Amino acid sequence: MNNSTLYHERLTSNKTEALFLALTILFLALLAWRVSAAGLDALAVVCLLFFVVFLFYSVNYRTLVIDLDPESLKLKFGIFTWTVALNNIDAFALDEIPVLMRYGGAGIHFMFIRKRYRASFNFLEYPRVVITFKKKVGPVRDISFSTQRPDEIQQLVQSTMKQL
Repeated sequence: MNNSTLYHERLTSNKTEALFLALTILFLALLAWRVSAAGLDALAVVCLLFFVVFLFYSVNYRTLVIDLDPESLKLKFGIFTWTVALNNIDAFALDEIPVLMRYGGAGIHFMFIRKRYRASFNFLEYPRVVITFKKKVGPVRDISFSTQRPDEIQQLVQSTMKQL
């Protein structure tokens, strides 16, 4: 965190980490069983692929870092970073979406909500906020993310936007 940082939050989820580790171990066990029973066949390759995916998820989606400075809001999930220029924010609010979409998974997701394409950086057990863009970023018109302090970050973003 540097001197220009207005807000910093590191968010982790033991539940999400446990789920990803359990799936990693499950597919490693299935891979080992399949290779010992039938060699490296198509099903073993599928188990290997799922093992690699969940191993990546276990490592990459451990911590969501949220940083706000006077020009931008930065979301970092492992190797993936999304920077939102504050002058491109149209609105900022608590995220109210259908339950099925809300609990559709942890990590980074892309989905349509109310006919708007959205990127979502989230853990399941925390509240989320959504930012709508003035100008879309590629096909993305909104971005949502989990935070433990939605009111505080919303207030900081809105007061910082007024100063632009």
